[in-house]
Amino acid sequence: MNALLSLSRGIDAMNERIGRVIYWLVLAAVLISAANAIVRKVFNTSSNSFLEIQWYLFSAIFLFCAGYTLLKNQHVRIDVIAGRLSPQAQAWIDIFGTVLFLMPMAILIMYLSWPVFVLAFQRNEVSTNAGGLVIWPARLLVPIGFGFLILQGLSEFIKRVAFLRGLIPDPSQRKGEKSAEEELAEEILRARGEQA
Repeated sequence: MNALLSLSRGIDAMNERIGRVIYWLVLAAVLISAANAIVRKVFNTSSNSFLEIQWYLFSAIFLFCAGYTLLKNQHVRIDVIAGRLSPQAQAWIDIFGTVLFLMPMAILIMYLSWPVFVLAFQRNEVSTNAGGLVIWPARLLVPIGFGFLILQGLSEFIKRVAFLRGLIPDPSQRKGEKSAEEELAEEILRARGEQA
C-alpha cells in the first residue's frame, strides 16, 4: 500500500502543478478577449483566429483542470444524503462512484477522442472559418485532459482505500483550507459586525 500511496502523492503533485499553470490561461483568455474587443471597436477589424484561440484556451482550462478540481474536492456533488453519512460511508460512495462511473466514462471518452485527434492531425485539419486555426491541437486537449482525470481518479481511489484501512486521515477533509461556503459565512458575519 505504501507504493500505491507514493504513486497517489506523485499524481496529486502533478495535477497540483498543472492546475497552477493552467490558472494563467484564464488571464491569457481574458487579455486576448479584451484585445480582440478593442481592435474590433477601434479599428473596425477582427480575426476569427482571436475567437478560436479563446475557445482553445477555455477548452484547455476546462479539460486540464478536471483532475485538479477532483484533487481539490471541488467537483459538483449532491450531498443531500451523503453529507449526513459517516466519513467511511462517504469514502465507500466515492470508491463506487469512481469505479462505476468516473473511470469508465473518462476511459471511454479518452479512447474515443484519440482517433478524432489522429485524423485531424493526419489531415492537418483547419477551421472552416476564414482566418481560423489548425484544429488538431484542440482535438489533442480532450484525450490529454481525460488522461489527467483518469490519473487523479486512480489517486482518489487509492486514498479512499487507504483511509478505510486506517492508514491515512480522511482525504476528503482538506487541512487548513476553508470551503467557499465557510468563507462566505465568515464574510457575512464580519459584515454584520461592522454594521452593528
